Amino acid sequence: MTNTNCAAADELSSLTLHLQGGPTSYKEPGARRVPQKSLPHLIQSTSVTRFLHCIQHSWTMLPATFKLCAGISYKHMRNMTGLRRNAMMAIHHELSKLSGPGPSMWVQHIRRRSSLLGSRIAEEALSESEQCYVQQGQLAIQKSVSILSDQDGWQTEIETSTGDKVLSKVLPDVGKVFKLEVTLDQQPKDLYEELVDRMEQMGEWNPNVKQVKILQKIGQDTMVTHETAAETPGNVVGPRDFVSVRCVKRRGSAWFLAGMSTLHPNMPEQKGFVRAENGPTCIVLKPSTNDPNKTKFTWLLSLDLKGWIPKAVINRVLSQTQVDFANHLRHRMASSSGMETAMAY
Repeated sequence: MTNTNCAAADELSSLTLHLQGGPTSYKEPGARRVPQKSLPHLIQSTSVTRFLHCIQHSWTMLPATFKLCAGISYKHMRNMTGLRRNAMMAIHHELSKLSGPGPSMWVQHIRRRSSLLGSRIAEEALSESEQCYVQQGQLAIQKSVSILSDQDGWQTEIETSTGDKVLSKVLPDVGKVFKLEVTLDQQPKDLYEELVDRMEQMGEWNPNVKQVKILQKIGQDTMVTHETAAETPGNVVGPRDFVSVRCVKRRGSAWFLAGMSTLHPNMPEQKGFVRAENGPTCIVLKPSTNDPNKTKFTWLLSLDLKGWIPKAVINRVLSQTQVDFANHLRHRMASSSGMETAMAY
């Protein structure tokens, strides 16, 4: 390293030693000793720039730097009000100056670490039960992505004249799963708003659903819901209900709306309904490769309806339910678009 980088490395080592329980004060090179109570100000200002210059030349210092700036690894640092938030803001400010057009790999690595640490800070405020729901939602997404990524073994159940297609396959430990593939005329963000932001209104336009109720929201990405399904024609499948944890994630231009069955203290089994189980289930919204203003809509469905129902009946009901859902969603979005156009005049 150059002399400047060595000095920065020495400074980093000295301050890190202090945070790990070493000397009770910290001395910048050529400066007076700084008492512990002024460390947050030091981290926010002069030190962050030196740290970033140092880690640009030494990858081994990345973990220490982030532990230092996020202030989450040392118990006595957590009592310094505003330290973690200010440190994270300082990191992002310095990265925006250093990266320039086309950020280098080390800047991208730092940003990923910064995002992960930000998530950890947010999760610290969650209770044990809330963290459990978050983990279940993440697991639902992981399982769904794994299933959808495997293109082998799918067999066609239904294919309509409009190109809508339902496929199925049998998976170990999961059973039979169904996959709906359609193209919708709306952009992913519009469908996201309908399916997530207006989730509790689904019963107004989908006759297969009586009600969707949000029982609990956990952060921005996770919620627990209770859904009641309508009887099928002829009451072939009686009324079912579900308690589900749902997780929403965005990866690039795609939205993932995943879920799986869970338990909630405010929603025990209801009289007159059979408590069915689902999951993993997942709706994927991606811009169409042929027209970015349209959406490739994929719906992975895995249900255990419980009760004594022949498998042939279940297969027919579930695959038809997916086709019906696509048609109902099309009508809903067309109706909403028409209302917005009319209100604009």
